[in-house]
Amino acid sequence: MLNKLSLCLFAVVVFCGRCHAAEKPNIVLLFIDDWAWNGSPVAMDDSLANSRMPILQMPNVDRLAREGMKFRNAYASPQCSPSRVCVQTGLSSPRSGYTVYLNDRGQEYYDTKGYPSYPVVPCVSDMMIDEDAVTIPESLEPLGYVSAHVGKWHMRGDPGDEGYVLHDGDTDNNPGNTLKANLKQGEAKPRRLPADLTDPKLMFSVTEKAIGFMEEQVQAGKPFYLQISHYAMHAGQECLPATREKYANLPLVQAWYKENNKDRNTVKLGDDPAVWLGMAEDLDGRIGAVLDRIAALGIEDNTFVVMVSDNGYRHHELHVSPGLTQPHHGAKWWVWQGGIRVPMIVKGPGIRAGTSFTGNVVNYDFLPTFVDWAGGDSRQLKDIDGISLATYMTGEQPDAAFLNRNLYFHYPHYRSGMPHSAIVSGEHKVLHFYDRPDIPMLFDLSADMGEVHNIADKHPAKHKQLYDQMMSYFNEVGARIPKPNPDYDHAVYKDDKEYAERVMWGPFEGERPLEDDEK
Repeated sequence: MLNKLSLCLFAVVVFCGRCHAAEKPNIVLLFIDDWAWNGSPVAMDDSLANSRMPILQMPNVDRLAREGMKFRNAYASPQCSPSRVCVQTGLSSPRSGYTVYLNDRGQEYYDTKGYPSYPVVPCVSDMMIDEDAVTIPESLEPLGYVSAHVGKWHMRGDPGDEGYVLHDGDTDNNPGNTLKANLKQGEAKPRRLPADLTDPKLMFSVTEKAIGFMEEQVQAGKPFYLQISHYAMHAGQECLPATREKYANLPLVQAWYKENNKDRNTVKLGDDPAVWLGMAEDLDGRIGAVLDRIAALGIEDNTFVVMVSDNGYRHHELHVSPGLTQPHHGAKWWVWQGGIRVPMIVKGPGIRAGTSFTGNVVNYDFLPTFVDWAGGDSRQLKDIDGISLATYMTGEQPDAAFLNRNLYFHYPHYRSGMPHSAIVSGEHKVLHFYDRPDIPMLFDLSADMGEVHNIADKHPAKHKQLYDQMMSYFNEVGARIPKPNPDYDHAVYKDDKEYAERVMWGPFEGERPLEDDEK
């Protein structure tokens, strides 16, 4: 029970928070790792049953959707690191040059060392945020803001150099894989969740640190930007043992064990849907802890909360619910919809509860939006690609120029995928595979969200228009473009372990089998 002194201190904090609420708004970005468009119980499209994960219980994400605005067509990058750079800088990946997290091995443009016999010579990526790029903290600091970044950074470099006063340093995926990170030399990663696991994916400690920062700024009377970059829902899944047990006891999960010849007591961590589902529910609890503390501090009416994923994904846990199929083609590492379409919900001052926005938005829109929220003028930002969404969130109807603007996605690498790019313009999308420039690709996303029907042969003028606009933009911003490889050896290429997936998820003419998405 709180003593009288504690109650008085809490009252002071709440009073300060209410005084603070009359001034500049606070901004909290909940940045979730590797989370599919359909990876929560909230339907990103109310008309589509497979735009949600019905078996999941995430009451705080449900709460955000009820109290805020859902974005049906939110886009990100196909891999986490370039997405994080887009968020920080307001730049598209082709403009920033940061298109993948990869060692350039001293090369400036082409990657001639990694794939010497493949169809094209791929490109390297920038290794860090450009020195002259203006980041979120650097944009907000002149407006009186203090900024913190807790959790996964994964862009190399020191977050302090980008303006963050509180951060965890140059973190990558490893700290969040606690079962592996805490092993002693020679120990094998456990196949089962340890009974004493209390901080899966560092969710609890990351949240505690974030809450501490909020409390300090409210006490100081300063507006803040807080980015909570969770390690969940990245591979290396972990959750509290009790949460895993909850899902392992569900009839649908038990039926999955039986159908897939798995024993709930011996199934590996990475194969167990109950662990992934438990990880999502534990994450929801930490989201709830942040929302609850915002309310307790008296700043709820003056705080924007943004929840979004860093890239698209494919969660096979969807199949635990019978009859649901994957809504998108492709996955992370690809610029198919499955790799770049993400969940996004925003609540805050002036945003009407329970609303949806159907226009295309993208991760590099955040910086100008935050500047406008903070009382700045995003129109004064130079050489960025993002557009402020602030007025649209408060009810302004987007015009045709916004609805049909071009969004650019660029992955000039092999690794898990193959070099390809895309432009999304309104309801149309063009993909270009540098391995097969002879196969033009055009999709009408309004009628074909799963990208099953390549209509380039039926609408060659539309394909050419968008393709030309994409390549003109790439040339304008200096994007690295792969080139044909004179030393291409098909036998070597075919022997690569990723070859079968590249064939299945590569370019095609006409139609492709929809069942490919279930493999």
